[in-house]
Amino acid sequence: MARFNKKAARAQPTSRVTSTGRVLRSYEGGRGHERDARSELFLLAIANFVSQQTFYESGAARDDRYVRLVRQLAVEDPAWTAGLLGWLRGAGNLRTASIVGAAEYVKARLDAGVTDGPANRQVIASVLRRPDEPGELLGYWTATYGRAVPKPVKRGVADAVQRLYSGKSLLKYDTASKGYRFGDILNLVHAAPDADKPWQGELFRYALDRRHNPDTAVPPASNTVLTAHRELMALPVERRRAVVTSEGGAERLAAAGMTWEALAGWLQGPMDKAAWEAVIPSMGAMALVRNLRNFDQAGVSDEVAAQVAARISDPAEVARSRQFPFRYLAAYQHAPSLRWSYPLEQALGHSLANVPALAGRTLVLVDRSGSMWARLSDRSELNRADAAAIFGAALALRAEQADLVEFGTTSRNLAYDKGESVLKILGRFGDLGGTDTTSAVRAHYRGQDRVLIVTDEQYTFNRHGDPTQQVPAHVPVYTWNLAGYRAGHGPSGKANRHTFGGLSDAAFRMVPLLESARDADWPWVA
Repeated sequence: MARFNKKAARAQPTSRVTSTGRVLRSYEGGRGHERDARSELFLLAIANFVSQQTFYESGAARDDRYVRLVRQLAVEDPAWTAGLLGWLRGAGNLRTASIVGAAEYVKARLDAGVTDGPANRQVIASVLRRPDEPGELLGYWTATYGRAVPKPVKRGVADAVQRLYSGKSLLKYDTASKGYRFGDILNLVHAAPDADKPWQGELFRYALDRRHNPDTAVPPASNTVLTAHRELMALPVERRRAVVTSEGGAERLAAAGMTWEALAGWLQGPMDKAAWEAVIPSMGAMALVRNLRNFDQAGVSDEVAAQVAARISDPAEVARSRQFPFRYLAAYQHAPSLRWSYPLEQALGHSLANVPALAGRTLVLVDRSGSMWARLSDRSELNRADAAAIFGAALALRAEQADLVEFGTTSRNLAYDKGESVLKILGRFGDLGGTDTTSAVRAHYRGQDRVLIVTDEQYTFNRHGDPTQQVPAHVPVYTWNLAGYRAGHGPSGKANRHTFGGLSDAAFRMVPLLESARDADWPWVA
């Protein structure tokens, strides 16, 4: 007689965010669940804008918890931590958290005297993806640990410098406002030119000369971008506006690596219609998105606006920009003219490309409690409540059949039509006060095939227990954590209870993976 090889005995798929079994209290007094160190760090890292205040945690407390976890796991599990940091800067698209994490990873390992696992040098290089980031990392290190920079940090920075420094990057990022100029970094880390880039030696010498002898530094004749830029800079001020208004002016600005940020200073005058129309062709997609209001204020023509609209709504451009969906929401909310509305709506849709079309019936619960209204960062007007609503609405629209619910102190179903705009549905969400997640699940679970809760997990005490206990054990409950606080509102990592996190839609890829009876690994492994 068969005892073990039965259908019912097959192991259930698991996700990697795992509870320890220890009980904590959520910030609202609910019975919380402690996560293991890797899970806590993962959820914190992908929701963390370094030094930013959240509703329940100060920026300093949040940073201290992040640093403590990185330093602990850099010693205990270096390969996993190195993988997290590299992924965080790459697919995760979070610059500051990855740079701080890499610096603390190396410091912890040097302090502990450990040498196993990935090389410190490689971890440093893996998080430096933009030409200004070597200076950012050195700025953090010296501000935190003093001016003595250890060899692994220098070598990792040198590797990144070889990969990142070019004529265009020097013009864009080597500015007087930086604490570490390109020449300072070259002096400090002694980066050798890349053997496969014969032009880089001259570029490095020019960067050093530009730093120490700016009045006499001459760019290498072999670098067409730098020489074209020098020619533009040499033009008398009274002749510069003629460049932007002349035929071929846009091409000349692009050939000289003239950025929109630098153009106004070069012109020593306003960024009017002609100036914007000359520089728009060489602007990146997200620079266009950030400047839609400026284009309208300057009176950019409908013809040029149509070109901008085509760029910002192009699926390939959206994918290449790797921006969070809420960036497009911010632009939509602040762009003054209707000519940008539909392109931004399209771009938002493209940025949600990972949202799956789930079969069967799905209950989607979106947290609209007071804590979710805290801003994502000090520089943003956006909040987690609207981010949650975007993700929840997108999931409901693509699902075969979904109940979309907002909850706080109370809860309610939100009506929507298939094919509706995510942005139109967003306008129906409200502000619902406290966080009674358990009651919301109890009120709206009616035998659906799965439950997905988008939340910060800080629910209030309920005599019926945690939110996940209200759903039968054979029904999967997916929690999408948007804040990274320590306590979870339910167990995770086994028995059909799964937690994801972050502020992009990448986590949605895990739902079909788990439902096809495969374990969901960490995203840099999967």
